[in-house]
Amino acid sequence: MIEIDGSTGEGGGQLVRTAVALAAITGRALHLTKIRARRARPGLAAQHLAAVKAVAELCGARVDGLELASQELRFDPGALRVGTHLFEVGTAGSVTLVLQALIPVMLAARTRATVRVIGGTDVRAAPPFDYLRELLLPLLRRVGVSARAEVVRRGYYPRGGGEIECVVEPSVLRPVDLSEPGGLASIDMYSHVANLPAHIAQRMASSARDALAHLPEPALHMTVLDPDQAIGPGGAIVLRARTAHSLLGAGRVAQRGVPAEQLGAEAAAELRSDLGSGAALDIHAADQLLVYLALAGPGSRFTTRALTSHARTAMWLIERFVPVRFEVDEQPMRTAVRVAAAPG
Repeated sequence: MIEIDGSTGEGGGQLVRTAVALAAITGRALHLTKIRARRARPGLAAQHLAAVKAVAELCGARVDGLELASQELRFDPGALRVGTHLFEVGTAGSVTLVLQALIPVMLAARTRATVRVIGGTDVRAAPPFDYLRELLLPLLRRVGVSARAEVVRRGYYPRGGGEIECVVEPSVLRPVDLSEPGGLASIDMYSHVANLPAHIAQRMASSARDALAHLPEPALHMTVLDPDQAIGPGGAIVLRARTAHSLLGAGRVAQRGVPAEQLGAEAAAELRSDLGSGAALDIHAADQLLVYLALAGPGSRFTTRALTSHARTAMWLIERFVPVRFEVDEQPMRTAVRVAAAPG
């Protein structure tokens, strides 16, 4: 049994999701303690419960401590189960974060797997759905992942009710070199609102375009959804820059009381920072690709503007399940990471 202190590093829900996913993939039993111990409300919240339950169903795991506010969890995986599954977060908890735990497990089954997850499709502190579909999944295809995701309907805080379907086909992972981005080729903007005036989506996009002055003119993909296509009011903007060798992106989710112009400008500023660093991956993609690069084995390398606390914690955790080590070279403008074989 692998013992993991859940307060290590960033010490949040990502550590929980990644730990149970790696336990399912490797077949190693997991004992997780001090879960989210430094948070204002420590222990498992509803969206963490949903992720653990979903992974447990995919691998027939026996789980102890699976209750709200639990700070200790024992997860004993069984054989991977494939087919079609439906999971409900039960709140506006992020569907994309639940999928972060599920997709690597679905890949490990080595046969076609389909999940539908109901919850929040575009919520704060999580990747908006368009970031998953337009940026993360295309990057994963570079690693050999054959997966697609479609939105059945959007859902936002506080009601949730959104639904995403994700299909993963049998895939063979391979190391990838994402060290140099190459020249900037194009920029796309995905701006949408649901059950709100269309001008909000346009204002997010216009402010992002203004903040990206002197870069290639962005192509706008704007969508206005009606009640049949979304539960409740909400929206988001996602920016994607395509370079010769990679993709970089940034996003913001609409929030009550935050001007649309501020959201667009913040997303653009983040994207400009990543492009200006000369890195091949934005800081969020670098974090989310780590599990896949480790499972592909030694040989991958990438650059990013900086390593987030999420990324550092994920590296520490992955090295306890997978026989790799992450070699990090931090420079003032960007950080290089290489996936190497574990010593011994």
